[in-house]
Amino acid sequence: MSQLSHTLALSASGMQAQATRLRHVSENIANADTPGYRRKQVPFEPAALPADAFGARSGVVAGRVALDGRDLPQIYDPGHILADESGHYLGSNVDLMVELADAREAQRSYEANLRMFDQARQMSQSLIGLLRK
Repeated sequence: MSQLSHTLALSASGMQAQATRLRHVSENIANADTPGYRRKQVPFEPAALPADAFGARSGVVAGRVALDGRDLPQIYDPGHILADESGHYLGSNVDLMVELADAREAQRSYEANLRMFDQARQMSQSLIGLLRK
């Protein structure tokens, strides 16, 4: 695998992993007020890319989705349909500030990988242009 194609594969794997992360962050934000909803977390794992000229096999992939293990908050609302005898029901453990920070981080990481992808593409076009002369 050439250095150029390895760079393209590396940045593409980063963009795909960040897109998956952003999708789950969006689901968390959409379900922030859903009773009993647990926050989803997406870990990143090394990807199995073919080795480049130097033997490197770097890359990243979104791992298996894990649910946040923190306790769900008890919300007191005796008029709620899910409330028990004491007037409590389980809320969501989604913190909107954390989700917004994760969304911004995923967006910036995606953009950085996109810039790397575009830079490698421009370099290859420049090289092809020089070889044609």
